[in-house]
Amino acid sequence: MALYTVDRISDRKVREGEMLWVSAVNAANILRDVREMITNTFGGKMRRYERLMELTLQRALADLEAKAKDKGYDGCLAVRISHPRIADGACEIFVYGTAFHFVAEESH
Repeated sequence: MALYTVDRISDRKVREGEMLWVSAVNAANILRDVREMITNTFGGKMRRYERLMELTLQRALADLEAKAKDKGYDGCLAVRISHPRIADGACEIFVYGTAFHFVAEESH
C-alpha cells in the first residue's frame, strides 16, 4: 500500500479510482491545554501541540491507507493534507487523494 503526493507515477501504469478522504481528530487533554496556554503567554515552542499534530497526521495517513486497502486499491495518488489545526482543545486534520490500481504490464 502506498500514498503518493505526485499526480502520476512515472515508472508504472495505473488506473485511477475514486477520491478517498479521512478526517482525524485527536483531543488534547486539559493539562496539555493549560501548559500550552502558559507557553503561549510567555513564548516558546508548543511541543505538546506539535506532538499532538504529529500523532494526528500519522493516524490520518494510516487511516487513508487502510481505507484504500479495504476498498481493494493499491494506494492513493495526489495525497493532500488540508487545514491541520488545533482549536477548542483538539487537533483536526483532513487528508484526501485519488485511489488507484496498478495496471499489469503486458509481457511480450
